[in-house]
Amino acid sequence: MRRLVVCLTLLALLVSCAPSGGATTGRSVRILAGTPTSLDPAVQGDAGSAAISAQLFESLTAFDAGLQLRPALAESWRFDNGGQRITFHLRPDLAYSDGSPLRPSDIVRSWLRLIDPAKPSPLASLAMDIQGAEAYLRGQSADPSSVGLHADDGANDLTVDLVRPASDFPNIVAGPTFAVVPPGVGREPSALLPGDRFVASGGYVLSGSTETALTLTANPHYWAGTPAIETIELIGDLGGRSEVASFEADELDYAPIGSFDAAWIAYDAALGPQLRVVGSLSVQYYGFDTTRRPFDDVRVRQAFGKAVDWRRMAALAGSDGSVEVANSMVPPGIPGRSDDDFLPVYDPDEARRLLAEAGYPGGAGFPATTMMTFGGGYDEAIVEEVERELGIALVSETMGDGYFDRLTSETPQVWSLGWVADYPGRNDFLGVLLSTGASNNYGGWSSPEFDAAITEAGSAIDPDDASEAYDRAEAIVRDEVPVVPVAYGPGWALSRTGLLGATQNGLGIVRMAGLAWAD
Repeated sequence: MRRLVVCLTLLALLVSCAPSGGATTGRSVRILAGTPTSLDPAVQGDAGSAAISAQLFESLTAFDAGLQLRPALAESWRFDNGGQRITFHLRPDLAYSDGSPLRPSDIVRSWLRLIDPAKPSPLASLAMDIQGAEAYLRGQSADPSSVGLHADDGANDLTVDLVRPASDFPNIVAGPTFAVVPPGVGREPSALLPGDRFVASGGYVLSGSTETALTLTANPHYWAGTPAIETIELIGDLGGRSEVASFEADELDYAPIGSFDAAWIAYDAALGPQLRVVGSLSVQYYGFDTTRRPFDDVRVRQAFGKAVDWRRMAALAGSDGSVEVANSMVPPGIPGRSDDDFLPVYDPDEARRLLAEAGYPGGAGFPATTMMTFGGGYDEAIVEEVERELGIALVSETMGDGYFDRLTSETPQVWSLGWVADYPGRNDFLGVLLSTGASNNYGGWSSPEFDAAITEAGSAIDPDDASEAYDRAEAIVRDEVPVVPVAYGPGWALSRTGLLGATQNGLGIVRMAGLAWAD
């Protein structure tokens, strides 16, 4: 699922199915998970919240540990009309956690919430392949039936009409954004509060909460059977203690940790065997507000792109192996990813020429500019290089709570984000983030040439044709510099010996229904 993150320290533990054999049921699991901004799949836009809501609300499809797409609520699906129509056939006798039936009409209701013009999802762009979705989102149509979602509860089918042939649509709807929620979500505040009124479609029900933790209880009506772990405690606050200390004190069974700790833990006799590398299909990148001065001028963006030695900066920061230097918005591991280099070429002389051509020789007359991030590890180096090479003094600020809201309401002139794949496809890092009008295009960049390339890639039947079109799109991003990718990075975690199913496929979501304790 596509999830927005503001740092690359993620809860990242994806399991696709219950472990087989030799597992003990019943024992609880304690996981360091952070505090969600919302449990509503249609409201959340960050990875941490999605990692929790994915346990409570299920999607039609899911990815296993090998990034293979598997059926979830949907038993099967088929394409018709030249690939522009897909019909999902749901599993028989699906039910919510309270035993009430889960029908195709529930999916239509859930998905329409993503494109509600009064309160659209931060990830509404993911639904734009559905016919009529964009017009409904923009308020050009007020009729829900104009959206290409058709439920046949009698046949247990959901039919989706698409604006183009989209063979990747079953991949897209595997994300938590497309999870199915009961009717009360979005209408009754109590629907997302722990207790008897909480109704889930996923493996777990929210049964309790405190200021520092959430308690999940196995859903006996889950389509895959009651999960092996009866109770999961999601710890949001360690009270000032470190992740490692809490793990050593047996307060946690799974805890993401930083690369600094991982470096010494690898050699620790007790903790070393419990250290896990957590792969991540993610990219950290910087972006510009292209809708106003000075970054509405492509020459200014090009100057910034060429003035900073992005490769060297990332290499130095990741000398401990914690990150990989980026050369594209698309991280390694995404199928069809190009091996070409799509990073701006480091050329300070050309950067100064471009800046002068834009009317700011030596930085003279350049407007006051703020770079606001969540606290990225590259901020200081960028400020130093921009001042040294361009004569521009950036004001660097960090913002914690509210950073995501700031991006959507008043985009900083320069900003930084991390993005984790919603599904393993190039478009999730290109069209979803940078197409004109996309909900996650925070810099407001617009390029007809880029949009045309993305459309061509998405409609291509031949993988080679799709790859060529995506390559053109990436070249446009490199040349016009609306964003600059900096790094890809795995994470690290401590996982208790005997905890089965702690397998990561890079999408950054825990599928806790597949966890179990060894005998």
